[in-house]
Amino acid sequence: MKDQYDLIVVGAGPAGSIAATTAAKKGLSVLMLEKRQEIGEPVRCAEGVGKKRLRQHIEPDEKWVCGEVSSAKIISPNGTTLTMAEVDAGSEVGYVLDRKIFDRTLVELSGEAGVDIMVKARVTGLIIEGETVCGVEMMHLGKTYSIRSKLVIGADGVESKVGRWAGIDTSLKPSHIETCAQFLVSGVDIDQDSCYFYMGNKVAPGGYVWLFPKGNNMANVGIGMLGSRSGKKKPIEYLTEFVETNYPNGSIIEHVAGAVPASGPIEKTIANGLMLVGDAARQSDPFTGGGISNAMDAGMYAGEVAAEAIAQNDVSETMLQEYERRWRGSFGNEIANNLIVKETFFSLSDEDLDSLAGSIKDVDFKKMDLIDFIAALFKANKKLLWNLRPLFTQKLKQKFSGLTKFKK
Repeated sequence: MKDQYDLIVVGAGPAGSIAATTAAKKGLSVLMLEKRQEIGEPVRCAEGVGKKRLRQHIEPDEKWVCGEVSSAKIISPNGTTLTMAEVDAGSEVGYVLDRKIFDRTLVELSGEAGVDIMVKARVTGLIIEGETVCGVEMMHLGKTYSIRSKLVIGADGVESKVGRWAGIDTSLKPSHIETCAQFLVSGVDIDQDSCYFYMGNKVAPGGYVWLFPKGNNMANVGIGMLGSRSGKKKPIEYLTEFVETNYPNGSIIEHVAGAVPASGPIEKTIANGLMLVGDAARQSDPFTGGGISNAMDAGMYAGEVAAEAIAQNDVSETMLQEYERRWRGSFGNEIANNLIVKETFFSLSDEDLDSLAGSIKDVDFKKMDLIDFIAALFKANKKLLWNLRPLFTQKLKQKFSGLTKFKK
C-alpha cells in the first residue's frame, strides 16, 4: 500500500471491482478497500442476473454459474401464474450465480489489472480540502492511515457513509428501502429452468417472495418487504411461514439478511473528487430489488470517467457530470419507471392482484418486456393502474422517435 493513488475505490462488490479494473486498465494507480475480511461474504443477494448484461463485463464460468433459467413465473395470491420468457423478464433473470465465488473472481481480475487490494480495511472518513475529496482516512489491523488520491469512488453498499461524508443526500425513507431475508433451502422440488415470484400481502406485504433454483434440488428462497409495511411481523417470520407451508420437506442450510434501496434515482451521485456507484448510489431496481447489472454498468462508467477526468487534471463536479450522463442515460430511466411500478403494485390488495392476473392469464408474454407486460395489464385494468399511464406515454414517444429517425 502506498500513501497516494490516482483513485481509491471503497467497497469490493461488483460495482467497486468493475470500477477499479476499468480504471486500472486505463493506466490509473488504484487502491480498492473492503471493510470485511472476506470478499463476497456475507451474500446479500438472490444471485440472479441477466445473461446479456453480464456478458458485457465477463464471460460466464461454470465455477460461479449455478444454473440458467429460461423463464420467470409470477404467481398471484390465488395461485394464478403468468410466465415471461427469460430475455424479457428483467435484469435479474438468466443466470443464477454463486456470489461468493463470483465476487472473488471479479476482485481477482482487479488484482490482475494492477489494483492494490486490502480487506478488513474500514474507511472512517474522507480527506476534504477546499470542498474537494482528496483521499480517505482508514483503519487496518488496529492502525490508522491517511491515503491521498485524485478521486474516490464510493461503492460501499446500501449503508454507504462515503456519499454522506461528501455532502450527498443518500438518506432513505422506510418506504424507500426493502428489508430482505433469504434461506438457501435443500429438498426444493421446483422447475430448475424457472425462477418464481410470489406476490401478495399475505406472503410479503409491500414486496414479494422469490425462488431462484441453484441445482441439486436447492434454491434461494427469499423475501423483500418495504420498511414502511413492516409491522410486528418480521420478514423472516413471513419467509419461515412460506417455506413451512410450501416446502415442508425442505431443509434450511443457510440464512442471510440485509436491505436493498428502493428509492429510485437520487438527485446526484457526484461531488468534487467523488463518484458513487451501485447500492451506494441507490442504483438498484426499486421494483425487483435487483442490482448486479446496474452496479457493474455503473462501475464501468465511473472507471472510464475517472480516467478521463484525471487525464484532464479536472476532478470537479462539473467534469464528473459525464458519469451522471452515462448511467442515467443507460439505465436511469428504467429505475425511475420501475419506481412508479413499485409504488402502484405494492399498494394493491390481494383481490386486486388476483384480478390483474386473471385479466391477462391468456395473453402470450413471450415477446414482451416489462413495460409491454405492464401495458397489457393497464389495458385490461385501467382503473386500478391509472397511475402507470405516464410510462406508456413515454414508451410511445420513444417508439415514435425511433420511427422518425428510421424514416430520415
